[in-house]
Formats: sequence, C-alpha cells, structure tokens
Amino acid sequence: MTGLHHVEVWVADLAEAQTEWGWLLGELGFVRESRWRDGESWTAGGLPYLTLTTSPNLSGPHHDRRAPGVNHLAFAGGSPARVDAIMAAAPAHGWRPLYHDRYPHAGGPDSYAGWLENSAGFKAEVVADIP
Repeated sequence: MTGLHHVEVWVADLAEAQTEWGWLLGELGFVRESRWRDGESWTAGGLPYLTLTTSPNLSGPHHDRRAPGVNHLAFAGGSPARVDAIMAAAPAHGWRPLYHDRYPHAGGPDSYAGWLENSAGFKAEVVADIP
C-alpha cells in the first residue's frame, strides 16, 4: 500500500519549534504523541505523523525553503472560516503570513489557502476544504 508514513522536520531550536509548530499543529487537530530530549512527534489520529527533532548537523540558524529540499508542508485546514481564524491568529504565535495581497486565492481562483512562514524560515500551507 502506498502513502506517506511520516515527516521528520529537523530544527535548530527545539523550544522555538515546540512553540510555533506546536501551536499550528494543535490548531490543525494534531496531538503530541511522544516527547523526548531532542524531539517530539505529533499525530492527527494515526499515519502520517510529524516529528520535530533537533538537527545534529546545523549549517545555519534558519531553514532555506528555496534551496533544494522541501519547500513547505501543506495541511488540511477544514472550512474556509477555520483557515481564516488560523491565519488571523498565526502572527501571535510566531508565524508570518505570506502572499497576503492574494489571500486566500494565491494558489489560483479555485483554491482557498493561507501560507505561513515561521521564525526559522519553515513554510506551511493551510488549505481549506472546498466542496
């Protein structure tokens, strides 16, 4: 069977990631499943799950989403009103809205989504369920 099993995000500052990612993941219905000295795992009721782990090979204080590698993670955000609420609250939790001039249709006229960037340079997309 195919499918995504988990995503591991290596971070430079675990405490900062726990604050910023922890808020966003909680808003999206994820629950912290486990925690250890250098990381933690979050699940939304099974697979896939997301792990935040302190990187053993720091090359700089920030993630460069424009370099080869992962550009962003996209999450199902629920209703458009729920996406709006998350986007409105995000700045108070360390996330900077991106493409605000085209929100919520930066992905095109048939999409409803918000893009966020945290203080470490990671980008997340919150996508509304559109019938």
